Amino acid sequence: MSDLDLDPVLGVGHKSVPPALWGRRASEVAAERRPVDEFATPLLVFDRAASDANVATLTAWAAERGLGLAPHGKTTMAPELWRRLLDAGCWGVTVATPWQAQVARAAGVDRILLANEVVDPVGATWLAAELDAHPDAELVCWVDSPESVAALAATAGERPIDVLVELGDTGGRTGARGVGAALAVADAVAAEPRLRLRGATGYEGSYGADRSPATTDRVRGYLAALAGFAGALLDAHDIPEPIVTAGGSTWFDLVAEELGSLGGRAHVILRSGAFQAHDDVFYTRTAALPFEPALTVFARVVSRPEPGLALLDAGKRDVPSDLDLPVVLQTASGRPVPGARVTALNDQHARVELPAGAELAVGEVVLLGVSHPCTAFDRWRLIPEVEHAREPDPRVVGFLPTVF
Repeated sequence: MSDLDLDPVLGVGHKSVPPALWGRRASEVAAERRPVDEFATPLLVFDRAASDANVATLTAWAAERGLGLAPHGKTTMAPELWRRLLDAGCWGVTVATPWQAQVARAAGVDRILLANEVVDPVGATWLAAELDAHPDAELVCWVDSPESVAALAATAGERPIDVLVELGDTGGRTGARGVGAALAVADAVAAEPRLRLRGATGYEGSYGADRSPATTDRVRGYLAALAGFAGALLDAHDIPEPIVTAGGSTWFDLVAEELGSLGGRAHVILRSGAFQAHDDVFYTRTAALPFEPALTVFARVVSRPEPGLALLDAGKRDVPSDLDLPVVLQTASGRPVPGARVTALNDQHARVELPAGAELAVGEVVLLGVSHPCTAFDRWRLIPEVEHAREPDPRVVGFLPTVF
């Protein structure tokens, strides 16, 4: 029985929803297509049209190359957005923790890649019990050491736990360091009746986040090693329905190039997740396909205390800043604000530097674009969904509950 409420009664726990709408179901309000300017600022909105276009773009691109998709659900932690990915033909959903896997199962997701080593006994016990209770569910997690193998092997249950062996490299995150070490972990898995070896995995994003030639070569070199490891693993072990997976949201094109040749021997799955929302800064610089930003923040000028300075009502509690500061796009009326630049965020304020003579009045609403969508969603328990957020008079057509 799921306790996820995906059509909540609006209330004080939903930031920026006006009190006039409290006590009503989200779906009821969405059907009325209310204008965004009826909501309080700051306000993060999700552009349905932009996101749908992004999903169509990547699913078509992957299908042309014979690749599966299990987009990373931790980006949004929004079960409705996961459903849209599955409806679009994605193989499954990726998560990063046992708790996120529990949310995905509660939301009805049957195929899950748990992209982490599960050594917490509570998480491992749940995983084993969930597999026994639901024979049709497919949950696959990572191992990268004898210790991580032993933690899963210590569980009780009838159905073996599916695992992928993770290959890492110097300076990276998790993953056995080197092909020899990874093959030894695979041998340990094969010797454990509680586990079932399903293939190889890795994460190339640890090895570079820009598109410079040197970084591209570094990432490509890691992926070539992962492909070599996967091939050796498939040669050494009889693996049922083998999986080879990698692919963050920056380097999925290189993953396709380096791992694509394994398609005849294994199901190659990309785990890119940020594409569904995209952004205006980091992924706009680095993604290999022309996705559209689906996140926009509406923020209001609360003070113009000095010439060349404006303070907005959106801060660190509302917008991400872990990779880049937000960028000023335009006013809500569509007027450009050339030269306007966010220079700092406080908890509840954005500091905007303005060129001399800039027209930006107290009370005026400014549209901001964000960087790194993964850290935008977790600031909002309920996100209004619009169509064409950056066009005049956007209307709220839905609400996206998040689970953080």
